[in-house]
This record gives sequence, structure tokens and C-alpha cells, in this order.
Amino acid sequence: MLSLRLARGSHPLVLLRRSLVAVAAAGASFLLLSALGFAASHPADPDGALARLLWCVVPLAATVQLARSVARADPSTRPGAGFAAAGLGPARLALLAGAVTATACAAGSALALLAFLHLRGDVGGSWLLWAGSGAADRALGGDRPLPLVGAVTLVAVVPVVAGAASAAGLWPRQPGAGAEARTVRPALPTVATGPLTPPPHRAASALPWGVALTTAGLALGAYAGRGAHPSSGALVSLSGRFGGSAPEVVGGWALTVAGLILAGPGLVHGCGRLLAAGRPGPLRLLAGRMLQQEAGLIGRPVGVLCAVASGLYGALRLHEAAHGRPGAHSFGPLTDLGVALVLMCAFTAVLNAAMEARSARRRTTDALLRLGASARLLRGAAVTRGVALLLLLAPVVWGVAQLTTMPFTHR
Repeated sequence: MLSLRLARGSHPLVLLRRSLVAVAAAGASFLLLSALGFAASHPADPDGALARLLWCVVPLAATVQLARSVARADPSTRPGAGFAAAGLGPARLALLAGAVTATACAAGSALALLAFLHLRGDVGGSWLLWAGSGAADRALGGDRPLPLVGAVTLVAVVPVVAGAASAAGLWPRQPGAGAEARTVRPALPTVATGPLTPPPHRAASALPWGVALTTAGLALGAYAGRGAHPSSGALVSLSGRFGGSAPEVVGGWALTVAGLILAGPGLVHGCGRLLAAGRPGPLRLLAGRMLQQEAGLIGRPVGVLCAVASGLYGALRLHEAAHGRPGAHSFGPLTDLGVALVLMCAFTAVLNAAMEARSARRRTTDALLRLGASARLLRGAAVTRGVALLLLLAPVVWGVAQLTTMPFTHR
């Protein structure tokens, strides 16, 4: 009841974020149900069914990351005097955030189940052209009965995992060495009391580990991909085992993605250092210092977005190599749905982190305006930060995608 009252009184932007979480949960649940439908209609192909189910981990992870980001930015989950007086401490607020996230994801999963049954023809004929052409029967297993227990289990996966992850992300830690890790908004320097010089930041400390993981993933993928070549009939356009892709290749890709995500804060911090290097003017100095301060907040979502962009570009290269010409064939409706879902979650998480950073530096912005800084200068600094990140991260994404797909596109 408290969750419903908080939802009714929430800001429209907060409601939009929760709606995006519900949409992402619906997409992830639909993909899980599609894997179940394929397994039901292809009992003689357990490897293909298992491969499709495991590839659903990618949109599921993207949905969970978006749900955690939205739960962290939700104003109703922040400790306050009124909540504490009513007996809602940090632990109960974390549970409340998990319940709100699970409710939104459950609504999306229920809609996905209804859409899935509708496309299969279990609850009436579908008006969609894709379903009317018979493609839905082949892709969703409409010619075989759907296991009820399996469908209910897969529908419950997204709400349970997303709710538990949101509650765990906001759960209060014991004060001590991990106190800084649970701080949602990093402390920004106060311009009115001192120079705009950031304190020592720990965001850059994970950069070497991220580079090491990325290098290890590229090396493993290159070693495991020797002799492999793109195949137009494979699930991931590679010859080999496990649904068309060798497990070692998938492991190398996973290490590369983990390395990019881990290196994200360090890359953002390094971009800020480059902007503020030398003898910068007010515009570059302000943009660089802000990037350094916000690296711990926006760095991880930016790393996820880099990993998604690199993976998408690499998949396009493999698809073109498999079919012989660019844009020869579509990935298919289910794959397109997964790609759109992951991209939406990654972009939304970055925008959400940017809005959190803007809210965190509000006092600093007000201080700069009181000191005489113009609004044009602040807007120019924001544009400079975005352009600098794009110029730095675009070559990184392109280089990682090229190195990842080189063993398979060069014979």
C-alpha cells in the first residue's frame, strides 16, 4: 500500500523511469519465453535450446542494471527524517525499493506472457503479420503445448532477480572501509570555499584491471577462434559447438565486456584529466574537473554502453562476413528485440546517471552562478564533456570490436 501511495505521488519523470523498467522486464521475459517455446518445439535440439536460453542472460543483465539504476535514483528510497520516525530505516527502504522494482517488473512480465500466448495462438488468433505468416509458430513453438511450470518459472525470473538486485544495491553496509562505496552521490568541491580541485579519486584505480581483463578476453577469443569462420546458419554466426559458437569464444567475449565495464570509471576520469591538462581556460577546466568528480557515478554506465556498442558493431561485422555483403539479411525479430532492449537499457542507464550527476552538482552550479559564471559557460562545459567522452570512447569501442572479430573475418 505504501508503494502504491508513493507511486501515485511521484514525479512524472520517476513514473517514466519505472515504466521503462516495466518495458525492459517485458522484453526480457518475452525472450525467455521464446527460448522455452523453441525448446518445446525442438526436443531433438537441446544444445540450440540451451544456447538460446543462455543468450537471454544478456538482456536479463541489462534489465537488472537498469532496474538498479532507477531504484538508486528513486527519491522515495532515500533516507529521511520522516521515514526514520515512521520506522522506515535504510534497511526497510532498501526492501521497499526492491518491492517497487519487483512490482514494476511483474507487471511487465505479465504483459509479456499475454503477448507470448497471443502470438502463439493460445488465446486467440493474432493480427500481427509476423504471426499470421507462420513465423511465430516456428519461432515460439506454437505447434507444441507450452509447459506451464516452465513458463511460470521463467516469468518470475525477471521480477525476483531485479527486485533482489535493487534491494541488495541499496542495502546499508557497515561503516568502515566500504563506507565510500555505498555513497550514491560523490562529494563535489565547494567553489565558494576553495579552488575547484578534485580530491584523490579511486575511479582510476580500476583502469589497469579493466585493461588487463579486456586484453585477456581478446587473447582468449583470438586463440579459441583460430580456424573458425562465420556461418550464416549459426546462432552467433560462428562455426563450432554450443549453438554455433565455441564456449571459449563466448568466455573471451565475456572477459572483454567485463573489462570494458570495469575500465569505464577510469576512462571517464582520464578523459577529465586530459581536458584539464596544460593551461586550460575556464571552459576546459570546469569540464575536466567535473568529469573527474563524476567518474565514479557515470563511469560504470558509460562502460556498459561502450561494451554494448562494441558488441553490436562486432555482431554486424560477423553478420556481414557470414552473408558476404553488408545488410544482406536481418538478424530476425527475436534478435532485433534483444538488441533494441539492451540498447534501450544501456542508454537509459547513462541518461539516468547523468541526471543524478546533475542533481549532485546543483550546489556547485548555484555557487558558480553566484560568483558570476554565465549560464552559457555551464552549457558549454556540459557540451564539452559530452564531446570529449565521445571522441575518447569511440576509438576504444571501434578498436575493441575490430580486435574481437578479426580472428573470424580474416582467413
